[in-house]
Amino acid sequence: MTRSKAIFGAAALLAVGVVFYAGQRGPIVTDSFIGAANAQDAAEVDTSTIVEMVQGAEDAPITMIEYASFTCPHCAAFHQGTYQEIKKNYIDTGKVKLIYREVYFDKYGLWASMVARCGGPEKFFGISDLIYKGQSDWSKLGSAPEIVNEFRKIGRLAGIGEEELDVCLQDGENAQTLVAWYQENAEADEVTGTPSFVINGEKVANQSYAEFAKLFDAELAD
Repeated sequence: MTRSKAIFGAAALLAVGVVFYAGQRGPIVTDSFIGAANAQDAAEVDTSTIVEMVQGAEDAPITMIEYASFTCPHCAAFHQGTYQEIKKNYIDTGKVKLIYREVYFDKYGLWASMVARCGGPEKFFGISDLIYKGQSDWSKLGSAPEIVNEFRKIGRLAGIGEEELDVCLQDGENAQTLVAWYQENAEADEVTGTPSFVINGEKVANQSYAEFAKLFDAELAD
C-alpha cells in the first residue's frame, strides 16, 4: 500500500504554511498556496539551491532514489523497518547510495522537511528518523501550532537552536523552492504515491526487505 494523490496541474495546488513567531515564541500559522498554478510558476523557480540528501558511498554500484512524505504512515513503517536493514547491509557497506527526496502532500510534511533540513546534511537523516518515529504521536495533535512545536522539539533534540529553527521555519522563499523542486523531481520520475523508489533508473514499488535484497543482489551480480 502507498499513499497516492494527484500532484500536478491547477488541481494540484499544495496548501502550505509558513510559521511566524510573536511574543513568547507563540506560533502563528498563516496559510498560503504554493504550487504549479501559483503566482510564480514552478518552472521559473531556481531549484539548484536545494541540497540532495544522500547516504552511502558516492561510487556505490547501485543508486536508490526514495520519494517519501513525512506524513505518510507507509513511509514511517518503511523507515523503521526495511530501511534499517537496507542501511546496515547495503548502504553502510558501500553497495547502495541512497538519495532521499521529500514529497509534500500537505503543509505538515513541508514543515517537517524544513526542520529536518535545518541542521544540514549531517543531521538530516537523524532528524528524519526522529520525525518518523514520532509520527503516530504528533500526527494526532489537534492543531497546526502543536504539530510545529513537536517538530521544534525534535530539532532542539538534534542540537538546533531556537533562533536557527525560527529562521528555517520562516523562510518562505525556501518553502516555495522546496515545493517546486519536489514537483520537478516527481514529474521527471512519474511519482504518484509514497514511498516510491527508483533503483538504477528503474521505478520500483515499496516491498519487503527480502524483495529489495533480491533486486540489489541481482544488480550487483550483473
